[in-house]
Amino acid sequence: MPNVASDSVVPPAAPPRAPYPVHLGHRIEDLPTRATRRSIGPYLLLLPVIIALILALAYPLGRQIIMSFQGFGLAQQLGTAPPEWVGFANYRTLLTDPAIWTVIARSIAFCFVNASLTMVIGTALATLMTKLSTGVRIALSTSLLFAWAMPVIAAMTVWEWLFNSEYGVINWLLTQLGLDYTGHSWLTNPLSFFFVATVIVVWMSVPFVVFSVYSALTQVSEEVLEAAALDGAGGWQRFRHIVLPTIMPVLSVVTVLQIIWDLRVFTQIFYLQGAGGLASKTDLLGTFIYRLGISQSDYGLASAVALFVLILTLVITSGYVRSLFKEADA
Repeated sequence: MPNVASDSVVPPAAPPRAPYPVHLGHRIEDLPTRATRRSIGPYLLLLPVIIALILALAYPLGRQIIMSFQGFGLAQQLGTAPPEWVGFANYRTLLTDPAIWTVIARSIAFCFVNASLTMVIGTALATLMTKLSTGVRIALSTSLLFAWAMPVIAAMTVWEWLFNSEYGVINWLLTQLGLDYTGHSWLTNPLSFFFVATVIVVWMSVPFVVFSVYSALTQVSEEVLEAAALDGAGGWQRFRHIVLPTIMPVLSVVTVLQIIWDLRVFTQIFYLQGAGGLASKTDLLGTFIYRLGISQSDYGLASAVALFVLILTLVITSGYVRSLFKEADA
């Protein structure tokens, strides 16, 4: 018998693995794999949320779409007359009525002015908070939190007293400075009306921006900033090339939210109109839709304008949505 070296001995073959149990009438390739089960899992987790969204949004949105093609007035609301199908008549009115387009242009201008001021002031305050001492930062954060948490109606009552034409603090201060503001009415003139509305809306919106941006600023690497400073980069250069790109995702989200909120602002405008403003010259889309439905009982046209606002919001925010899809594909 030939001699075989110990290191060349071939180990015995492993016993064959038991076959995958197959039920009668099924083939192995028909059985679900682990990867398939894993790919279905996230969709099953999202299913309750999707069902809740459908139940919460499908009926009101569908009802609004149907109503926008109907002549739906007070009689239809009370159930004394059936809705009249008018086709695209409400949309033709929407596209051809100059008064509606005046409100749309006014709302878009108000939205972008307020959103821009809110983002600039909020970002500046958030940056300032990173330079303040702990005590001052806590005091500023508490003040902003109180302003943000104050109920809208309570805040509007305070602002109405501040800008009151007879005994308002604003008129008194301006008069003490030598300006002729005795008995000045801020709400009767559309320009000063929107100035007051801008002050109030920005004041209510800035705290959210400050807290969001400040949270993002705390994530900026101090080591990178110190390295840039050692390389000779100034404060503006560090902010532009290091800080701004780092917090840009947060800025994008907050900006989109701010545009959406300012485009559909209602409470502040409606309250100021009741305090002395002229509705015909100060209506924005929110108050305009409200008056179409409540005052004029034209629910069909109001639904068409509301759907237009929805489409306008999607168009304005489409750039951010596209950027999200690009980041997901990257």
